[in-house]
Amino acid sequence: MDSSKRPERSQRSLIDRRAKWVIRVGLPGVATSIVLLLTAQFGCYKEDLTLLYTATPLALDVPLGLPAIESPVDNPLTVEKVALGKRLFFDKNLSLDRSLSCASCHDPEQGWSNGRPVAVGVNGAVGTRNVPTIFNVAFNRVQFWDGRVGSLEAQAFGPILNPVEMAMPSAEAVVERIREDSDYARLFATAFENGITVENIARSLAAFERTILAGNAPYDQYKAGDEQAMSESAKNGLEIFLKKGQCVKCHKSPNFTDIAYHNIGVGIDRQNPDAGRFAVTKLQSNFGAFKSTTLRQLTKTAPYMHDGSLATLEEVVDFYDKGGKPNPQLSRDIRPLRLTKQEKQDLVQFMVEGLSTDDESTEVE
Repeated sequence: MDSSKRPERSQRSLIDRRAKWVIRVGLPGVATSIVLLLTAQFGCYKEDLTLLYTATPLALDVPLGLPAIESPVDNPLTVEKVALGKRLFFDKNLSLDRSLSCASCHDPEQGWSNGRPVAVGVNGAVGTRNVPTIFNVAFNRVQFWDGRVGSLEAQAFGPILNPVEMAMPSAEAVVERIREDSDYARLFATAFENGITVENIARSLAAFERTILAGNAPYDQYKAGDEQAMSESAKNGLEIFLKKGQCVKCHKSPNFTDIAYHNIGVGIDRQNPDAGRFAVTKLQSNFGAFKSTTLRQLTKTAPYMHDGSLATLEEVVDFYDKGGKPNPQLSRDIRPLRLTKQEKQDLVQFMVEGLSTDDESTEVE
């Protein structure tokens, strides 16, 4: 045996034993340094990813006007989970042809929507519904326009597997795609005790989306006692919103939605109208009914309605003022409003001025 090799083996063995001792006594920072040293110098140490699990609790600083965020018991917010969810949200590898990410449709520069009437997927496939903003989705007890799932976790794979959106063939294929990136092994091990799974992908995306908040708008400041927070026109618009316009029946504070389903007649006169909530419940009374969306940040989320058919807020107000589009399932609260020109202007001013804010953020940058 070549004696020149003996000191190297002896040194390697000593360092190996010391590294294992440091890990056992609970000094993760030092342990990580030794792991990196061993890998760089000898290529002999295989990292134990189970030692990376951290789960640092995350308490969100919720903007004025919004309630506290409630996460599911089995998916509490953590710093590591939200950071992982953000990376997944912007990762184009989660689409079939690697051309789209969740953020391609839910673009932060477009109010977490896409600025188009409907969704556009891989190979230019065109959807049938407008992309809803994910501002304040943490407060929605159901997801999608028709409310077909009851949590953000259940919603997460919907667009990824939709053949006209991201078009991945299966959840398992998504897992395999994620395993191609070696960085994800460490990120998942840090966020979850059981690493990369279908459920943990959904939990990460949902956790990140719960941090996308918009509040502290002039309306919130006005309600908190600042009389100067809104202009007189916006204040008049608020009165119309609450009384003559009866907008508040479906768009209740704090998030300006009742998270319920209403048929207002949008698209009902088309040859094959979207069935809306009916597709979920099979109740004829739900035909053409869609979930009310938040009115916060409306200036960033045009066009409007479930089909993106109304380009401006002025068009939206005119549509409601006329009593929607008559049909057998028209919601009973929809009726002609007979607003004056000034009242319409004030109502739009309230939504534009009163419900818009620059106080929007995600917790992990």
